[in-house]
Amino acid sequence: MNSSRLVFRSQLPRKNDTYSYGPPPDSPPPTSEDFISFQLKCGLSLCRVCSCLAPKTCSKCHKVNYCSKLHQLMDWKLQHKQLCSESFDVQSVPVPDHGFLFPEYEIVTEPEETASDDDGTGMDLDTLTSEDISSCIESPMDNLKLDENELSAMAKQETKEDKAFNSFKKRISSEPEQVLRYCKGGEPLWLSLQHVPEKDDIPKCACGAERLFEFQVMPQLLNHLKVDSLEESIDWGVLAVYTCSANCNAEKHYVEEFLWKQDVPSNAI
Repeated sequence: MNSSRLVFRSQLPRKNDTYSYGPPPDSPPPTSEDFISFQLKCGLSLCRVCSCLAPKTCSKCHKVNYCSKLHQLMDWKLQHKQLCSESFDVQSVPVPDHGFLFPEYEIVTEPEETASDDDGTGMDLDTLTSEDISSCIESPMDNLKLDENELSAMAKQETKEDKAFNSFKKRISSEPEQVLRYCKGGEPLWLSLQHVPEKDDIPKCACGAERLFEFQVMPQLLNHLKVDSLEESIDWGVLAVYTCSANCNAEKHYVEEFLWKQDVPSNAI
């Protein structure tokens, strides 16, 4: 169900109380040996595992906070069980790697270089005739020729679904590790012909404007997120994000947009 996944468009101004106005520092991020504060300037506490708002506190030491019982149990097994006491000094103990947060990367954007249809023979693969194909077949039997009917039968063995998946692979072949594709107002690059949304499947924005496709998240991102370390893994083929064509403000810091999930087709596994 797409309703279980949410995507938001940030409406925060360039200067805000959440993110720094300047670029990120060149220095490396803090390691587990560095002290990390889990309390905001406003006084709210953050979860020791995921850094989300943490309304729950350890009932024994009252020194650490968690967003849920699940994360409290995770931290208890990994470290807090050995340290929990009234004399526990939070600032003196480095935070362990809970294996929960996704690693951070820099995303580099580049224009797409469309893959060539030329297979190296100087011929367009989409316009090859039976004579062209036969001439490319190396066979010790020079008198062996495939007639038009045989070639047509071989070509029909590839289903429409196979063609769609092969087209996807061909399109990304120049950058097979790409994790995002941005093309506002364009069309997504679908993995499959299955579960492709119709126009009526894309709801309008709350302001009444139509939503347009803006970008998609590619399945290659799963390799970088190391999702197998989670207790419940996640998976997708294409995550297509549709945003308000009017780019409305709605006087909110974040505006919910629409996400469509397409799973990996069985023929691609």
